[in-house]
Amino acid sequence: MTDSKKMIPLSELTLLDRFLFDTVMENEDIHKTILQIILGRDIALLTKNQTEKELRTSPLLRSIRMDVYAMDEEKIIYNSEMQKQLKYDLPKRSRFYQSLMDASLLEPGSIHFNLLNDTYIIVITPYDIFGLGKYKYTFRARCDEDLDCILPDGAVRMFLNTRGNNREEVGAELAGFLEYAEKTDEETMLKTGSDAVRKIHEHISKIKASEEMGVRYMQAWEEKVQEREEGRSEGRNEGIEAFILDNLEENKTGEQILQKLMKRFSLSREEAGVYLQKYSGSTE
Repeated sequence: MTDSKKMIPLSELTLLDRFLFDTVMENEDIHKTILQIILGRDIALLTKNQTEKELRTSPLLRSIRMDVYAMDEEKIIYNSEMQKQLKYDLPKRSRFYQSLMDASLLEPGSIHFNLLNDTYIIVITPYDIFGLGKYKYTFRARCDEDLDCILPDGAVRMFLNTRGNNREEVGAELAGFLEYAEKTDEETMLKTGSDAVRKIHEHISKIKASEEMGVRYMQAWEEKVQEREEGRSEGRNEGIEAFILDNLEENKTGEQILQKLMKRFSLSREEAGVYLQKYSGSTE
């Protein structure tokens, strides 16, 4: 989903756009195909894919909302994330995701930690957060004293970069898929020469041509705009409340606060009076 106020047409979305990514990954066969390209092995998914899955350990603590979540027949958990906007906190964000995923995997009262599922957190970005020019960065815990000694905790985190330059190292299909994810057009699909990428492209073409999906995209965009506006309104109200309380602590009169509110927040006298009454009980 774009952060722009102007809605990008569904036909112009790429896999980097969250709406299209989530919609494509709802299809179990396409989800499996993409995971197989990324991991380079066959996968048999066991559970129905879940998009926008929310996890939290407590109502009072921060939750996470995962883009796409699934489990295969070997009980391996896959969390696939598309991150179009530049985020410098992705390494620690992935650590937080890992911790909440792990906390949800054991039943209350479980005493054997070896029952924890193996997990993959896969993050796809159109930028290289590590700056080494690689299409794929795979992390497992290793021993500092012997780098060949891998901690067998079953946790893998992968960061995929659509703009890598080590095609020979990762293979043509993965590099081609990542380039296709950024452009998501027929020309890039044909350049890959991959039947798997062709299948993905055919599915995306059907989504973009679907009137039902067009309506769904419009509704999702409108909901996003509404959430953003409500967030701005809530933030503005909190700012006005803090401003009023600060001025009251400084023993400013109601009239002084009204004048400052009108100037600071571009309010009419009537609007400023409503806020002053709401947050202080005063109408002076």
